[in-house]
Amino acid sequence: MLVARAWGLTALAILIVLAVGVWLDRGAIAEHIMARAFDRAMAADPIGQLPDGLHVGLCGSGSPMPDPTRAGPCTVVVAGKRLFVIDSGAGSVKNLSLMNLPPAKVDAVFLTHFHSDHIGDLGELMLQRWGGGAWTTPLPIYGPTGVDQVVAGFEAAYQLDRGYRTAHHGPVVMPPSGFGGAPRSFAISNSGPNVTLIDEPDLKVIAFPVNHHPVEPAVGYLFIYKNRRVAISGDTAASPRLVAAAHGADVLVHEGLSPALVEMQRQAALNHHRANLAAIMHDILSYHTTPEQAAAEAEQAHVRYLLFTHIIPPLPMRALEGPWLGNARSLFHGTIRVGHDGDFLSLPAGTDEIRRSNRFNTLF
Repeated sequence: MLVARAWGLTALAILIVLAVGVWLDRGAIAEHIMARAFDRAMAADPIGQLPDGLHVGLCGSGSPMPDPTRAGPCTVVVAGKRLFVIDSGAGSVKNLSLMNLPPAKVDAVFLTHFHSDHIGDLGELMLQRWGGGAWTTPLPIYGPTGVDQVVAGFEAAYQLDRGYRTAHHGPVVMPPSGFGGAPRSFAISNSGPNVTLIDEPDLKVIAFPVNHHPVEPAVGYLFIYKNRRVAISGDTAASPRLVAAAHGADVLVHEGLSPALVEMQRQAALNHHRANLAAIMHDILSYHTTPEQAAAEAEQAHVRYLLFTHIIPPLPMRALEGPWLGNARSLFHGTIRVGHDGDFLSLPAGTDEIRRSNRFNTLF
């Protein structure tokens, strides 16, 4: 008994010494972990490591309302070895890097409309892509009529920074010809046809009009790669054109607004004499989609997976996801998920699989 107790005390003493040693050396240990993370991030080809297929993720699942867990609206699509970004809300460019999807690898951007929350990080995306990849050509930016004005505005705001970057790093690292964006405008209307923007044997990207009145034009996008399909709603109220475009899609990435929870915000604003905010909370109901409406549309379109984004209002506790969805799950027989930043769905070519992960876990 005494021997066992002595061994126990000895083991405890050793553990205490080790714990103290780890605590005293915690900075060096942290540096070692960080060095390994940097090495892994720099050495890996994050696009090449993905299975051939269509992939869609959320680089921002939030809205204009402040939410510490969600960046502004941003969706990323990987089709084969090509990386596309749909909208670029505030904070989304940092999320791309946190998802190990480097801005330098972005092939093109697609804007759904020009509300500030969907374009707030566009200048940063253009800059990070240019500097991270030593691009000699600007970033292609697709958007409906008006995209030229948006891109020109960001380029004007970044003109001084453009000079600083090239002067500091040199034209090899920051080639002047690669600065900014190359707008690729297309005309579209609610009464006109969809517009095919990319038409290749394995890849098609199609824009379709949605109902975000008075914001016109506003569009969603359909990506088709080797028969896998992802539809992205953009901001919209219930939209027959979206249902038609999304028909048979593997995944529908759709915005959502809970009227009941927004009404709580409106009442709080009224109670504290915030009339302007109360009016805004009332007005936004008319050009967004409730989770139940989106679920019904997904069911009608025979979609397999419904991923919600542009979450209104913020949901500071996961327990609120049930009230936010309402009875959406009873209206749609596929999979429903309330999206979070970093969420990533993989659709390998030649299969009907939909694999979910979160790419915030890929660096450490």
